[in-house]
Amino acid sequence: MTLESLFNATLIYRQDLTEALSIVRLRLDDAGISSFQAGQFCTVGLPKETQVDGLLAADDRRRLVRRAYSIASPPRWREAIELLVVRVEEGKLTPRLWELKPGARLYVDPHFRGDFTLERVPAGRDLVLVATGTGIAPYVSMLRTYWPWPGEGAGVGSEMNLSPWLWNRVTLVHGVRYEAELAYRVELEALAGGHAEFRYLPVISGPSAGSPWGGLRGRVQVALEPGGYRRYVGAELDPKNTHVFLCGNPAMINDVAALLQERGFITHTRSTPGNLHFERYW
Repeated sequence: MTLESLFNATLIYRQDLTEALSIVRLRLDDAGISSFQAGQFCTVGLPKETQVDGLLAADDRRRLVRRAYSIASPPRWREAIELLVVRVEEGKLTPRLWELKPGARLYVDPHFRGDFTLERVPAGRDLVLVATGTGIAPYVSMLRTYWPWPGEGAGVGSEMNLSPWLWNRVTLVHGVRYEAELAYRVELEALAGGHAEFRYLPVISGPSAGSPWGGLRGRVQVALEPGGYRRYVGAELDPKNTHVFLCGNPAMINDVAALLQERGFITHTRSTPGNLHFERYW
């Protein structure tokens, strides 16, 4: 049995947003996409470089380099899953993943996992979704699950059978260093234009010299300051009726979590239900 015989997915689409950021779609063989919840992740693998030509025992995946990626597509896309991938130069997988072109084969664990979902958020609450970098991916899946997505449906097997929307207003805060790294910006702006209850707040932290950017600058916290949040969203960031999700850089999660805990938010755990949810990316 060869390592290549473990491959069960094909890269069918790739859109490079920058030299180090790309949207990809992977089609799984045979049974296709298994059921999952918006916000969950999948595991992608390629053979270790020293094992490409090796043989292995049946179903032996130990010789694969594997990494977890949050899914950006909604569960109703039955043909392919979409991922937002950033190249990490010192990483063991993404530099090699970056070399792949449409038609390339790779491994995707067919069992999707994760508790970073909206399942435990009571109906009627406000949602605040805070991300840095590729941490926006699970939120895109959530929004695509409940609202028609601008431009959706081209070759992805979508039937547009949307899940019912159960919550109140939604605010998405996305922090990146450079404007070009605002993945899904066009779609999110269009979504905000069509839904009064949705706010999209991109934040740029990179150098400002010569940049035409007129939006928020700094860290994601600028969108969560009481006065600013009230001005941008038209409501209070109130722990009595709001659930906040944090995804991305662990430093951001630690800082924002501490800020919100001081305001009365409670970290959600399996044993203690709360209104502050985390997904750390490394």
